[in-house]
Amino acid sequence: MKYTFIICTFLLLSIDTFGQHAHFTTSGTIQYDKNINMFGVIKKEIGKNTDGIWGQAFESYKKNNPQFKTLKSTLTFSKTRSLFNPVIPETTINNGFFGDNPMANQNNVIYTDFATNTSISQKKVFEETFLVKDSTRKIRWKITDETREIAGYTCRRANAIMMDSIYVVAFYTTEIPISGGPESFSGLPGMILGVALPHDNVTWFATKVTDMTPPENALNPPKKRKGH
Repeated sequence: MKYTFIICTFLLLSIDTFGQHAHFTTSGTIQYDKNINMFGVIKKEIGKNTDGIWGQAFESYKKNNPQFKTLKSTLTFSKTRSLFNPVIPETTINNGFFGDNPMANQNNVIYTDFATNTSISQKKVFEETFLVKDSTRKIRWKITDETREIAGYTCRRANAIMMDSIYVVAFYTTEIPISGGPESFSGLPGMILGVALPHDNVTWFATKVTDMTPPENALNPPKKRKGH
């Protein structure tokens, strides 16, 4: 009985200590890298048209450009809202024939209201800017037992099929108990820190999480630009 009492006391103290030191991030900023395998994206785009001008353009691209293109973005979030912002590259990247592929770019600013499950997206199409209001994307996730560490957080893997054919792999952490993520990915019991679209040759992975309370105006919905 004496040993049982000692063991129970030790367990209770351990649980209490863990509870005192457990920390959950409920607001802050996440930096993401979007990595695009441009060789894979272009190959998928041109399909079997490897002869003639398309084949020549592809070979020229491979000679003059790296295989992977990296674009940066930030996600500022609180318990109730988030704002996804692409970071404008310091240097303009010329992708030639293949510059208009949506997967090779990152133009959308996306505001999400978790309380109402709605989003406002600022989309740029050529020189025009549009605002699109909609409900948040519904994704039927299947959570697995696989885990990995991303930006210092333990994340669990979830899989899904979007739009009937797009296979998605996501990694989320319950240490950030916000059902958000990069772009318009959401719907898991924690913040999504990693997303992969294997067949589309694209990934988003967090590189840094800053735990802080963002200024109120940092989470305002996007507005249509003047003159557009």
